[in-house]
Amino acid sequence: MSFKVERIETLINNMARLRIAVIGDLMLDRYLWGDVERISPEAPVPVIRLRGESANLGGAANVAANVSALDAKVLLFGLVGDDPEGKLLNELIDQGKFGDNSVITVPDIPTTVKTRIIAGSQHVVRIDRESNTQLDPSVIRKMMVRFRAVLGGIDAVILEDYNKGMLSPDLIGTVINSCREAHVPVGVDPKKDNFWAYKGATVFKPNQRELETALGRTISNDKELRNAGSEVMERLELEYLLITRGREGMTLFTKDRIEDIHTQAKLVHDVSGAGDTVIATLMTSLAAGADIDEAADLANCAAGIVIAEVGAVPVNVRKLKKSCVE
Repeated sequence: MSFKVERIETLINNMARLRIAVIGDLMLDRYLWGDVERISPEAPVPVIRLRGESANLGGAANVAANVSALDAKVLLFGLVGDDPEGKLLNELIDQGKFGDNSVITVPDIPTTVKTRIIAGSQHVVRIDRESNTQLDPSVIRKMMVRFRAVLGGIDAVILEDYNKGMLSPDLIGTVINSCREAHVPVGVDPKKDNFWAYKGATVFKPNQRELETALGRTISNDKELRNAGSEVMERLELEYLLITRGREGMTLFTKDRIEDIHTQAKLVHDVSGAGDTVIATLMTSLAAGADIDEAADLANCAAGIVIAEVGAVPVNVRKLKKSCVE
């Protein structure tokens, strides 16, 4: 879909009046940048000469950064550990100017950190530090008290699940039920552990691999994809299902039709954070008055923009306008 300039500008102007809540697993994305000059004599691995380091918002915090890049106001809910990485992540969140965020520091968990080593523009290896420890129920209750206090002023909610423990089935059910009562749309970017806990969500956005894992079967063709998507729509009682399929683009399911959306990517450097960009753009567009087809196409365009960059970076509004206009 190509948009008229006036339509894009209307939607983006509407986005600036929104308040979007993002709830989920927060991460610190750390990058080590360098160049490969030789192979190690100790093992057949490249020796990377380090030339720089950087740290970015990751996970649900990257979703929040994408929503903020679309000019909407963000309320961020999540957890960090009481460690140096947690302090750095909190500093980056404060720099993001997300308003009155509700990030809770928990002493007994490490902050989730993904360290990526980049040689030139090539992703060489990723090192993860994380914990899937069951959270104390009192922490979840505290989070829900804060969420309910602001729900009346929220235009949409995004649940960003990375299987790191923040989104328990109880919290998921409480958020979705509260939002349905308040007529606030809920978008979900799921992972395998809680895949079937999101009953009643407005928009559900798994990738094809997550869909296959949840259903316990491989999807080999369009017919199998359509059957799988229809099953998920029915079991979770969804309004919309958007399956991301990498180079195959996306497939949108509504209650009465199925549409394929071809990828807009012309250059692929790094797919890190592309799913975050998709759910952020999709839900912000819907809350701004886009219909589901417009929202999905904007999300598709946004994904095509960010994967042309190295590292997880938020979508750029100027590039989004240029990419989507007729």
